[in-house]
Amino acid sequence: MDEKSNLHPRNLHRNPYDFDLLISCVPELKHYVFKNSYGNLTINFSIPKAVKLLNKALLQHFYDVKNWDISDSNLCPPIPGRADYVHYIADLLAENHHETPKGSAVKGLDIGTGANLVYPLIAQKSYGWKMVGTDINKASFQNAQKILSENPELSPEIDLRFQENSDHIFKNIISPEERFLFSMCNPPFHDSEESAMKGNLRKTKNLNKSKIKKTNLNFSGQQSELWCEGGEITFVSKMIEESAEFSSQILWFTCLISKKENLFKLNSLLNRSKAVEIKTIEMSQGQKVSRILAWTFIPENQRSSF
Repeated sequence: MDEKSNLHPRNLHRNPYDFDLLISCVPELKHYVFKNSYGNLTINFSIPKAVKLLNKALLQHFYDVKNWDISDSNLCPPIPGRADYVHYIADLLAENHHETPKGSAVKGLDIGTGANLVYPLIAQKSYGWKMVGTDINKASFQNAQKILSENPELSPEIDLRFQENSDHIFKNIISPEERFLFSMCNPPFHDSEESAMKGNLRKTKNLNKSKIKKTNLNFSGQQSELWCEGGEITFVSKMIEESAEFSSQILWFTCLISKKENLFKLNSLLNRSKAVEIKTIEMSQGQKVSRILAWTFIPENQRSSF
């Protein structure tokens, strides 16, 4: 198998998975590994348990995260794609600081960290950044706390804050004197449970290449992880509007955008909100193309001292 050259150059997952090594980290994974028609070891990515065990092994081997686990009802994220987002943020910050910023002086905010806590874990382990993770789902929040409790050395580096009000994103989370170099978010992109179920069915069919007529939402996550009223465009629009209120406290606001057609409206909203710079950073993992929308209210000549 060739190197996954479409991933970020610093992504630790560019090479094919070494399943022997990963099984040594998480022995249970061996029950889900098989040889495909090309003679390569792989797993069936439509089986939630297999994906979860693969994630557990990747996080343990590459990031020294111990005893990572999530409920079967939670979103099980692809680790390589999540790592890409973190590395592209590092590149964004490097533009203002002339080198890739590392260490606890860099403080980041993950909106909707979820039960998996993946973005703060990868960001902290890759660059030593201090991270704050937020969520509105109590069960997800508690699971993220459990992951931290299994890795006590991370407790001073990753802070979890529960968002009590689902109408707010940054409000109730950021204190008046607090500053972050960036915020990040993987927003719910469906506008209803029905839409999420249909999307999950398409995903499962593509993975299995079979005519599946039933689907299980557990494969894709809980309501707050997958859908909200109005979908991605409404959620990110709210984020943009609220970001203007915190324009002096976060250097770069960023958010994943799954639907390219949403960019025009979001860019128009950002211009009306008086963002001084807007960027779209494209990422690709295999057949999937996604993009990071990034914006700042801080003039360029003030960013290096932020």
